[in-house]
Amino acid sequence: RCKAAVAWEAGKPLVMEEVEVAPPQKHEVRIKILFTSLCHTDVYFWEAKGQTPLFPRIFGHEAGGIVESVGEGVTDLQPGDHVLPIFTGECGDCRHCHSEESNMCDLLRINTERGGMIHDGESRFSINGKPIHHFLGTSTFSEYTVVHSGQVAKINPDAPLDKVCIVSCGLSTGLGATLNVAKPKKGQSVAIFGLGAVGLAAAEGARIAGASRIIGVDLNSKRFDQAKEFGVTEFVNPKDHDKPVQQVIAEMTDGGVDRSVECTGSVQAMIQAFECVHDGWGVAVLVGVPSKDDAFKTHPMNLLNERTLKGTFFGNYKPKTDIPGVVEKYMNKELELEKFITHTVPFSEINKAFDYMLKGES
Repeated sequence: RCKAAVAWEAGKPLVMEEVEVAPPQKHEVRIKILFTSLCHTDVYFWEAKGQTPLFPRIFGHEAGGIVESVGEGVTDLQPGDHVLPIFTGECGDCRHCHSEESNMCDLLRINTERGGMIHDGESRFSINGKPIHHFLGTSTFSEYTVVHSGQVAKINPDAPLDKVCIVSCGLSTGLGATLNVAKPKKGQSVAIFGLGAVGLAAAEGARIAGASRIIGVDLNSKRFDQAKEFGVTEFVNPKDHDKPVQQVIAEMTDGGVDRSVECTGSVQAMIQAFECVHDGWGVAVLVGVPSKDDAFKTHPMNLLNERTLKGTFFGNYKPKTDIPGVVEKYMNKELELEKFITHTVPFSEINKAFDYMLKGES
């Protein structure tokens, strides 16, 4: 039995409840969650706009904790291991897991509709015998949670969990989009569309890669000052210009940037990010998740003129194989995490964290 923040219905404040967390079953581990952070995806599904509502539910998918117990068949984790639970997984057996180019595991790929565990479809959470739905197989807004072992990255026990917990989603998504997919060379220019947490992580990747110019594009000019800390050197607010932003960027950079990373989910921004890269060698990477009816429209000549358009999921990082290395980057002072953390609130006041995010203050 432990405390969990339960969402009973869409958009209503979370309620601190005592829940019962069942023991881990086959290929599962039970984790004591010490720190959890909040991602916009939690808010999106809590508001339940545009997808199947599933309540009551325990949200949360960016966290750090310690393994409390392991289920049958788990050989690579044991009680006491420091871990990050992750919303996508690595089974190690499917074609995706065997491919060096993919991290999209067939078994454990993100599934927002699933409210139970893969092994038996049942929930491991209950209140007075009534099941509470899981979220993304992680449900970290609980003092204890049960996660498939393929969704658990074992990390350096010396890493401070209150900092590295943010590596388990947004930070890795943005960082990997730049370092693993856009791959800017030292001295090149990079445009980042959207300066939320994921976009700032993408800028951090460009900074680490040694980009000479990092151009931030956002409709909220208040974000520009903060973005300087993440290596952003110049800013463009599309609202300040009477011509398409891709044209503005092309004029600033003598024909276009070398790389662009789109982190907004707006299909207009995706098109702009693609059309603002230089012909001959420019690479644009899409990270943001579009609305379901969106269509991407550009003239085929943009591709024939040797621009490349790529997509990425979770920064192309394999959760178990690669995420421990991202934590090491932080431990070796190559990656700065502290600047991504704006507020710290007690678990009992989790609704405050939702307020900060809804107001755009965090």
